[in-house]
Amino acid sequence: MVKFSKELEAQLIPEWKDAFVNYWLLKKHVKKIKLSRKQRLPPPDPSHGFIGRSIFDPIRFAATKLSSAVWSNNTNTEIIQVRSSKSMEDGSDEEEVLYQTELVQLFSEEDEVKVFFEMLDDELNKVNQFYKTKESEFLERGEILDKQLQILVDLKQILSERRRRKPNGALSPRSWSSSPRNSDFSSPESPAEMNDSSTEVSQTDEVIAALERNGVNFINSATRAKTKKGKPKMAMRIDIPATTPTRTISAVTSMLWEDLVNNPKKEPNGPSDFINRKKIQCAEKMIRSAFVELYRGLGLLRTYSTLNMVAFTKILKKFDKVANQQTSASYLKAVKRSHFISSDKVVRLMDEVESIFTKHFANNDRKKAMKFLRPQQQKDSHMVTFFVGLFTGCFVSLFSVYIILAHMSGIFSPSAETSYMETVYPVFSVFALLSLHLFCYGCNLFMWKNTRINYNFIFEFAPSTALKYRDAFLICTTFMTSVVGAMVIHLLLRAGGFSPTHVDTIPGILLLIFIALLVCPFDIFYRPTRYCFLRILRNIICSPFYKVLMVDFFMADQLTSQIPLLRHLESTACYFLAGSFKTHQYSTCKNGKLYRQLAYVISFSPYYWRAMQCARRWFDESDLNHLANMGKYVSAMVAAGARLTYATQSNDLWFSVVLVTSIVATIYQLYWDFVKDWGVLNPKSKNPWLRDDLILKKRSIYYLSIALNVVLRVAWIESIMRFRINPVQTHLVDFFLASLEVIRRGHWNFYRLENEHLNNVGKFRAVKAVPLPFRETDSDG
Repeated sequence: MVKFSKELEAQLIPEWKDAFVNYWLLKKHVKKIKLSRKQRLPPPDPSHGFIGRSIFDPIRFAATKLSSAVWSNNTNTEIIQVRSSKSMEDGSDEEEVLYQTELVQLFSEEDEVKVFFEMLDDELNKVNQFYKTKESEFLERGEILDKQLQILVDLKQILSERRRRKPNGALSPRSWSSSPRNSDFSSPESPAEMNDSSTEVSQTDEVIAALERNGVNFINSATRAKTKKGKPKMAMRIDIPATTPTRTISAVTSMLWEDLVNNPKKEPNGPSDFINRKKIQCAEKMIRSAFVELYRGLGLLRTYSTLNMVAFTKILKKFDKVANQQTSASYLKAVKRSHFISSDKVVRLMDEVESIFTKHFANNDRKKAMKFLRPQQQKDSHMVTFFVGLFTGCFVSLFSVYIILAHMSGIFSPSAETSYMETVYPVFSVFALLSLHLFCYGCNLFMWKNTRINYNFIFEFAPSTALKYRDAFLICTTFMTSVVGAMVIHLLLRAGGFSPTHVDTIPGILLLIFIALLVCPFDIFYRPTRYCFLRILRNIICSPFYKVLMVDFFMADQLTSQIPLLRHLESTACYFLAGSFKTHQYSTCKNGKLYRQLAYVISFSPYYWRAMQCARRWFDESDLNHLANMGKYVSAMVAAGARLTYATQSNDLWFSVVLVTSIVATIYQLYWDFVKDWGVLNPKSKNPWLRDDLILKKRSIYYLSIALNVVLRVAWIESIMRFRINPVQTHLVDFFLASLEVIRRGHWNFYRLENEHLNNVGKFRAVKAVPLPFRETDSDG
C-alpha cells in the first residue's frame, strides 16, 4: 500500500506546492508527540509475564475498548473547540475567516499538542485564503470572458447580417487596420445600405449599444458620427497579438505611421475600414483558448480542494491514534465548514464553462467539447520500453561489429586514404551528434518528470501529444541502430570490392531518408512532435517576425551547441552536390571561396537567430535584460568569427584576437548561465552561493555542476592550441569536442528549466495567461 505522503507528493500541483497543507511537517510533529508519550509511560514490569492470565482477558479487553469508545463519543466535543474569527483583509472590503483551536481537555503532552493544533490552524487558514484568492481570480476571469464572448457573438451577427443582405454572397473587401494591437473596424457604407429602412438602423443602434455596455471602445462613441443617410459610423478596437510576420510588420508600420494613418481629425473620402472576418476568426480562437485555460485552472483548484481535505483527514487520524483521543470529528467539522470545502462556485462555474463551450465552440457536440476541455493523456506503453531495450542491444552489437571491421580495414590509421573521413565521416557525425542530443533530451525528460518539473506547461506542449522520456529514448536508439547498421553495410561493401563511387552514396541516401521521414505527412512515427519541431525551426529562422515563446528560444539555445553539426551538413551538401564523392576531389569544397564564406554564415546563424529573439522580446516586453542577453550572443559571434579566421591565418595577431574575444565571450556566457539562467551564485542565499529554493536535495550536486559547466565552457582552448598530429586525429578530436558541447547543453537544460519552474512556483502560476482580443474602455484610456 502506497503511503499517503508519497501519493500526495505525486498528485499535488507542483506550482502550488507551497500553498498545500504541509503534511510532512505535521506528520513529523505527530511523531514527536508519539515519542514524548513513550518517554512518559512507565516501564513494563518484567515480573508480569504470561503467568496469572485468564481466559476472560479478551472479553475484558473488548469491554474496556467498547466502554472507552462510547465515553469518547459522548465527550468528543469537549476535547477541543475550533473557533472562527472574522477580520478585515488589508486593502480589501472582504472579511477573512481565521480558525483557532482551544484545548478543553488536558493532554499529557499539552505543550506538544497545543503546538500541533496551532500548526494545523495555520495550515487551514493558509489553504482557505489561497483557495479564496484563486477562486475570486477565476470568477473575475469568467466574467471577463463572458463579456468577450458576447462581443464576439454580436460581431458575428453583424457580419452574418451583412452577408445575408448581399444576394451574391460577396463580402466587403478585407483590409487590415493600421495596427493589429489597436485594430479599428468600421461598418462600410455601400449603395445597398443607403436604402436600408429605419428599422435596420435602430437594430444596428441596439447592437452598438449592447457592445458599448460590454466595455467595447468606440471611436467618437459620445457623438456617434453619422454617415450621409444617418447610419452611425462604428469603430471598435480589437487586440490581436503580433505572433506572425504579417502582424509584426503591420505593428511596426503602425508605430512608424500612427499619426498619419490614425489622425482623428482626418475624415476619409472613400469607404472606411471594414469588419474583417479573418480578425474575428483570430479573436474567436483566442477566446476559445482562454476558456480552455479557465476550465483547466478550475479543475486544478478543485483538485487542490480535494487533496487538502484528504490531507487534513489523514493527519487527524494519525493524531487520534497517537493521542488515544477522538478529536478528528470535531476538527473535521470546522474543515468542512471552511470556504475551500463549502463553496460550490468553482463547480458551478465549471458547469457553466462546459455549456458555453459546447454551445459556441463545439456546435452543441458535448463529446467534441470535452476533447478540448479534458484532453486525454497518452498511457505509457510497455511496447515502447521493449523496443528501447531491443534497439539498444542491436546498437551495441552493431557498434562492436563496426569497431572490429574498422580496425581490420585500417580506415582510422594515419596511412589510410582520406576518402572515408572526407565523405562518410561528416554524414555519420551529423547522425551521431543528433542522437547524442536526443539521448540527453531523454535524460532531461526523465529528470524533469522525477523532480516534478512541469515541462509541458513551461513549453506549452499538449499533454496528449507531448514526447515522454521513453519516446525520446526510442527515437534515439532507432536512429543510432539504423545509422550504425548503414556504417557496417558501407564497410562491408567497401571490403567486398564494390565501386567507391556507388558505395559512398549510402550516407547521402540515409540522410535523404531521414529528411523525408521528418516531413512525412502521414500520421506515423510521432507526427505531432515532428511538425512541432519544424514549426519551432520556422519560428527560429524568422525569429524577428514571430512572437518568441519559451520553447522557441530554448530550441535556439540548442542550435548554438550544434554548430559543428551544421558545418558537417554544409560539407555533406557540398560533397554530394559538387560530385566530389565520384571524383574524390575535395579541393572544391575545402578551398572554394563560397564554401569558406558559408562557414562564417553557418557559424553565425544560431547566434544571430538567438540575438534576434532577444531583440524581439525586448520589443514586446521593454525589458533591458533582453538587450543584455543579446550582447552575450553578439560576443559569441565575434569569438566564433575570430576562431574561423585564425584557422586560415595562423599568426600572432589573430591568436591574440581569438584569445581576447573568446575569454570575454566565455566570461559573459558563464555569468549569464549561473546568474540569469540557473539563478545561482547568490551570496545572500541560505544555501551558500546557490539559491534559496533547490529541487535536488544534495547541494554538492549544484557545486559540481557549476564546476563542470566552467570546464566544458573553456573547451575552445584546444581549438587554438591544436593538439593534433594527422587528419584522422583532427576529425576525431573535433567530434569529441562537439560531443562535449552537446553534453554540456543537456546538463545546462535541467538547471535552466528548474529555475523557470521555481519562478512559476514562486508566483503560483499553474495556468497560462491567454491574451484577450477585445479591449475594454477603461484599459484603453
